[in-house]
Amino acid sequence: MSELLVDKSALLLGVSKYIEKGLINGNILIHRALLSDLEKETKEGLISGEIALDEIEKIRKISERYLFSVEIVGEPSSNVDNALREYCSQRDCSIVTADEIQKQICSYLGVKVVYLQPFEGSLSVEKFFDENTMSVHLKEDTIPKAKKGKPGSWQFVNLSNTPMTEDEIKGLVGELINEIKYVKNSFIEIERKGSTIVQLGNYRIVITRPPLSDGWEVTITRPVTRKNLEDYNLPEKLIERLKERAEGILIAGSPGMGKTTFAQALAEYYMKLGKVVKTIESPRDMHLPPDITQYSKNYAEIGELHDILLLSRPDYTVYDEMRNDDDFRLYIDLRLAGIGMIGVVHATTPIDAIHRFLNRVDLGTIPGILDTVIFINEGNVNKVYSLEMTVKVPLGLREADLTRPVVEIKDFLTDQVEYEIYVFGEQTMIVPVSNTRGGGNSVENKITRTVTDSIPGAEVKYENGEYVITIPKTEIGKFNRRLNSKLRKLEKKHGVRIRIRLGDSDEEV
Repeated sequence: MSELLVDKSALLLGVSKYIEKGLINGNILIHRALLSDLEKETKEGLISGEIALDEIEKIRKISERYLFSVEIVGEPSSNVDNALREYCSQRDCSIVTADEIQKQICSYLGVKVVYLQPFEGSLSVEKFFDENTMSVHLKEDTIPKAKKGKPGSWQFVNLSNTPMTEDEIKGLVGELINEIKYVKNSFIEIERKGSTIVQLGNYRIVITRPPLSDGWEVTITRPVTRKNLEDYNLPEKLIERLKERAEGILIAGSPGMGKTTFAQALAEYYMKLGKVVKTIESPRDMHLPPDITQYSKNYAEIGELHDILLLSRPDYTVYDEMRNDDDFRLYIDLRLAGIGMIGVVHATTPIDAIHRFLNRVDLGTIPGILDTVIFINEGNVNKVYSLEMTVKVPLGLREADLTRPVVEIKDFLTDQVEYEIYVFGEQTMIVPVSNTRGGGNSVENKITRTVTDSIPGAEVKYENGEYVITIPKTEIGKFNRRLNSKLRKLEKKHGVRIRIRLGDSDEEV
């Protein structure tokens, strides 16, 4: 009977299935160098090592049924593939592999090789997906579930009545990892102790196992919507802003609300405008035309990405999933270097997204780094902020000598100031303008109550940094010295300006 020496790729592909189907026949040899390498990987928490060892156990279990032997051969070696080829060259056995490079090297060296082709057919995981499935959630000893719907409007449904076993999960993981070699745009993005992140075509796969998690778990996500910027029905004013002025863009929102989908649409929009666009992703799961180069943060140092992007001179860089200090620092450095930046961050409110920059840069540089903040909720643009620097007395402070640089955060569509950012003492403050002039106990309400107690028909509005009281001509006689004294006291107490105007005219009283 022929002797077959299996390598790691054959184990990961599931060589036991080929034996059971009668596609390969012979006694199976396991090299000690491979066994030692798999032991090391398993102890380091790498999933591929454990799956390969499980496959050796499957081969051993079916050996009695199919009447072949399983033998451990060779001596340990630091170069596993070379050790396998040398053994087969000396003993005239065949290497069983699913690795195209291994096949080629064996051919060059005259080593006999059995090359395993993957079985035709769809991935077994595809049975969990339909056109409305956003993600599939599998965990050992639990019923498989899926999110169905669209960002912001989905439901969690059971996909079966039977819990999945650990062996079923491991088998699925082995299949997914093996398919990386055969599916275009597929790779292991991150592999750490206890976790692996895989990009397999359109699927992003997160695999965790003990001791990191309390059981084997697989989460598979797939984009269900792909939009153009036109599909968002954005106001013309915002389209003009994105086209002409916005270069420090921040896209914020809660997980699953459609941030990356919007960033993807924006990247394609700029590409169609003739701009050079690149992305930084971790993992790379945006689906973009070949004209847009996608860089992985996991395969390069931050300094290397910085140099590449400065030398390649893109007009815009999309930074997906900004999380830690290095991410924000790279965004800031590239933006200050003049590159248009589009950052994507998790935030429950748009002001939270801005807050994440405050402890990382000086206040005066924020409007130069961020000029447009777009908040996504349930797949749509929910809020747009613009940031501008001015010098003034912040609302809520009283003394004129407290004038200082203030960053005004405005609702871009209405041009109304909603927040002010300034330094008070050694602390950077973010103050909602509504706390100063809109709310139950606000300055605006105090002025309104003071005036309308004497002049019911009067109106109070905040315009251009001051409070304007408009008094109807028919009630001007009610404006007396006592009311004027009360208003001046409010001015002094709250550090604001109050102007009296006669109704239907610009004439001041």
